Amino acid sequence: MTYWALDAVFLAAVVVVALVALAVRRPPRPLALAAGLAVLLLLTVVFDNVMIGVGLVAYDPARISGVFVGAAPLEDFAYAVAAAVLLPSLWALLSPRRGSQG
Repeated sequence: MTYWALDAVFLAAVVVVALVALAVRRPPRPLALAAGLAVLLLLTVVFDNVMIGVGLVAYDPARISGVFVGAAPLEDFAYAVAAAVLLPSLWALLSPRRGSQG
């Protein structure tokens, strides 16, 4: 299984949760989502390159696309995208509705 195939499984689950959140709740602000995604991607670039550079993480060359950002394969960034979409979606779904009595 390639890293893209593994990413697809996780991203598909994230898309389902995000669609449910959009269907039942007001969506989060797009600017806030974009800002969060930008921060996560930047941190992923920095820390993944450090971890790969010092030898903490290695990738099977036969299972990656061969496209890199520094030393990090592009597939590695799917988890940052998933987190940037999943966490606000879960927050929306798990937050109490406004006006409801506890």
